[in-house]
Amino acid sequence: MIPAILSRPFSEKTGLIPGTKKGADMEILVLVKHVPASDAAIKVAGDGRTIETAGLSFVLNPYDEYAVEEALKTKEAKGGSVTVLTVGGPETVKTLRHCLALGADKAIRIGVEGGELDGLATSNILADKIKELNPELVFCGKQAIDNDDSQIGPRIAARLGWACLSDASTFVLGDAAWSGERDIEGGKESVEGSLPAVITCDKGLNEPRYANMKGIMMAKKKPLEEVEASPMASKVEMVKLAPPPPRPEPTILGEGPDAIPALIEKLKNEVKVL
Repeated sequence: MIPAILSRPFSEKTGLIPGTKKGADMEILVLVKHVPASDAAIKVAGDGRTIETAGLSFVLNPYDEYAVEEALKTKEAKGGSVTVLTVGGPETVKTLRHCLALGADKAIRIGVEGGELDGLATSNILADKIKELNPELVFCGKQAIDNDDSQIGPRIAARLGWACLSDASTFVLGDAAWSGERDIEGGKESVEGSLPAVITCDKGLNEPRYANMKGIMMAKKKPLEEVEASPMASKVEMVKLAPPPPRPEPTILGEGPDAIPALIEKLKNEVKVL
């Protein structure tokens, strides 16, 4: 076992970490993001720095589906409540309602005035809210598919001084401690740590559930809080966003054995692989 950072000592009398809630009082938080669908046709906006959102389909970040499912499984096994949290504009309410339909108990949207937020600013805003809510467990996807920077979970854990398991492929929660695994090149890494903790979720951790009609109807009545956070300056600025260059048209060199000399010539002089 490779130990994770222990954020608070165990109590020898109770077997719990001081200040840790248990059972029906356990608070579980899930960080989610509203992202363009993976099959959406992305176009760069006129400013050359953002994407064109008009007519674009947005969904719950696919990796966050595993985070929501793990939070719900944990609640079903240990009790407590699940709150989903996001940073974004009013358009993100759709994604929060979807999480409520899946089984989350409450949702919170944090609005921020100003421009785009980088990973540092976003994680600081989330960490401040997490500190206020004081959960025992925070789940999130290992990355968001729109920027793939994988920063949020580890940054939050570092800011709060909590244990962190990134890219979790398995997760087991005890009364006051947890263990888990993540896939690495050539094998698996096993870790264990204490609560509170941030767990970033990889594919294969579980099988995300679908929302049923009952859940969709109940989601309309569940609490969804909308708050504003003070703007935070980003340390990284998006300078330019560009689509990948178009692929060159294929060159037809001929057919059959007669094309081999021309192919060899191109591989030697143009592709430089011979």
